[in-house]
Amino acid sequence: MPSDRGSRDVIDVLTGDHRRVKEMFVRVIALPRGDRRRRYVVASVITELMRHAAAEEQYLYPAVRAHIPDGDRLAAEKIADHALTRQTINELDGLDPSDARFDEVFRRLIGTTQEHLADEETNLFPRLAGACDTDTLHELGTKVERAKRATPVWPAAAPADVPSLDGWCGPGLVDHTGPGLDGRPGTGSGPLAR
Repeated sequence: MPSDRGSRDVIDVLTGDHRRVKEMFVRVIALPRGDRRRRYVVASVITELMRHAAAEEQYLYPAVRAHIPDGDRLAAEKIADHALTRQTINELDGLDPSDARFDEVFRRLIGTTQEHLADEETNLFPRLAGACDTDTLHELGTKVERAKRATPVWPAAAPADVPSLDGWCGPGLVDHTGPGLDGRPGTGSGPLAR
């Protein structure tokens, strides 16, 4: 199937996700421990990570298995990384963002995530680019973007609990497709909406 002229290849899509997550990590760290905006920013980080992981597991890793020698091993390692990320996210559940333990767990999430992202960018992506033609990479990019849009927002902060982010975060944090990431806090009752 030929690629759409406007589509991005899977490596561009996922590298853009990586950059966005790293920027969001910096924003959380920059907020003081007592700042209530932390709940919303962390919920946005987690949503981005969960959408990214779901799309990779659905489309990227099967492609890695199909096209890269020892792709089964590589995909299994990356899926194990995602399991570790989910475990760390579950540790954040129930921790108030003003708690010192929250900072410890969140910094661990940053460390494991950054290690995973760096390995994908320096090892996995170049190998996939060398093994697949341009049309395949663009088709995967389209599928990954579609999968991310279909993955629900994970935690959502209650509007009464989150002060306005206007003028604070710029478009990088809230300019994402999906409910709860459009600059207005969601109305869910996720684990960080306490």
